[in-house]
Amino acid sequence: MKNIKKLLEDIPNKIQSGLGIVADVNKHTKDGKDYLEIKVKPSSFPISYHGEFHYRSGATKQQLTGIALSEFIMQKTGFRWEDVTVDNITVDDLDEESFKIFRREALRSRRMTQKELDIPNAELLSKLGLTTDGKLKRSAVLLFYHDPGIIQVGSYIKIGRFGEGADLLYHDDLEGSLIKNADQVIDIIYLKYLKAKVDYIHDKRVETYPFARGHSRSCL
Repeated sequence: MKNIKKLLEDIPNKIQSGLGIVADVNKHTKDGKDYLEIKVKPSSFPISYHGEFHYRSGATKQQLTGIALSEFIMQKTGFRWEDVTVDNITVDDLDEESFKIFRREALRSRRMTQKELDIPNAELLSKLGLTTDGKLKRSAVLLFYHDPGIIQVGSYIKIGRFGEGADLLYHDDLEGSLIKNADQVIDIIYLKYLKAKVDYIHDKRVETYPFARGHSRSCL
């Protein structure tokens, strides 16, 4: 078998990046010929391919999304998708700025008191129901991790301004935690994408946007 050394390195990496699981790849020889053995442990949880879940029905392969995905995972595991724990991310890996935003908004909206918020991040996540036995749930990673796409492809916000037809004039990609993205998106839209009508009242500049801005921060 040609390039067997390279395959011994590439195959485990491709399986890890595409499926998020660890596989043992071993070289064997039989009758003077080399071959590879790929060993994968059984999983009690459905495996995604690049963040997507697929289901075979008859001769067709369908991608599971939304309610269908939630029901499928509930049927297989008894857990909702967002309640499944992750093994490779800890509280120390989470984005500190996202915690600052959460604390600020929770206090501003009066959903939590200052005393309730003045606790370590791990304890806060536990009180919010975002951990199980000290492990982070997927929901915690989506909300507080700098790259939530690691567990769910498409966990980002794309903003764009189009010209004539489908011509994209400029755009922004927000790929941080969902809490950070929610905090930034309104400001970016108003500062960069919406044109305000400018008037002067008693020599004071007044900007009027085409849509009422309201509060620029998200209510978490």
